[in-house]
Amino acid sequence: MAAPRASPRRLESLKNLSWLTARQLDKLSTELTVSTIEKRAIIFDEKHSPDSAYILLAGVARITCRNRKGRRTLVIMVAPGMVPGFPPAVPGFSYDFRCEAVTPCRIGTIELESLIEISLGIASADFKRMAASYQGRWDLVQLRGANFMSCTLEERLALILLELSETFGASDGKEIRLTLPVRHRDLAELIGASRPRITQHLILFERKHLISRDGRQLVVNRDRLESLLAQTHISEN
Repeated sequence: MAAPRASPRRLESLKNLSWLTARQLDKLSTELTVSTIEKRAIIFDEKHSPDSAYILLAGVARITCRNRKGRRTLVIMVAPGMVPGFPPAVPGFSYDFRCEAVTPCRIGTIELESLIEISLGIASADFKRMAASYQGRWDLVQLRGANFMSCTLEERLALILLELSETFGASDGKEIRLTLPVRHRDLAELIGASRPRITQHLILFERKHLISRDGRQLVVNRDRLESLLAQTHISEN
């Protein structure tokens, strides 16, 4: 159901938008598509376009996701202001993030490209490249730490190998060749296990054809590793 236009004064009262100038706030208020969301309804989820930005104008919302056991769990309570975007996908994890209305809410929606140009005066693509370079992938570290608690050593090793193949991988047919030397000690530190146990599991992974070696380089079979994680996830449920 359509709702009245968001006033510049209302936008100025939102903490994470109050730094915008009066001209920017006025421009933003004309660009927003405002709607009313009923209590407990889904505001947006992973199926919605990642190129849209959402501003909570009134009400309380929350962001939830599914944990490794498939149960939906609360991640963030959201106050009026810019609604945080969902983190980029992490290999081996399926979170099914969604933003839900805790109370009746008023939501303003705008194309992310337009929001960035209004707020920063630069192209959206340039900003995304700069932000990705500056922030890195700390989200991977946070999500990894949160999920490792419920993962076996086998699963943790599979997840780390998928993560490394995403960052340091070169396609080699159906497999991914890691372009950096992978030391067992480094894997042990990333996973939180002893070096001998990592060596044992890497041997098992080779026997199962999850990985292979070409001289000193490690070759990862992403499809097999993802199937291993998917099967484990299904068996837990």
